[in-house]
Amino acid sequence: MPVITVDLFPGRTPDKKRELIKALTDTYVNVCGGTAQAVIILLKEVDPIDWGSAGRPYADVIAENAKKPA
Repeated sequence: MPVITVDLFPGRTPDKKRELIKALTDTYVNVCGGTAQAVIILLKEVDPIDWGSAGRPYADVIAENAKKPA
């Protein structure tokens, strides 16, 4: 039974999550075979303060980018 885990920041609507789960399931079945019933999708929301990139919490990157003029 394949398990696909996606780590993402919070903020997607339930409808967007449903769409993502269906798209990932369909893609796996189309590429690898098997049945949709066998595919497990885990969406794990991670707070930006708990996600690091380039030695910094991503929350700091988001805050910095929010201060930049559009």
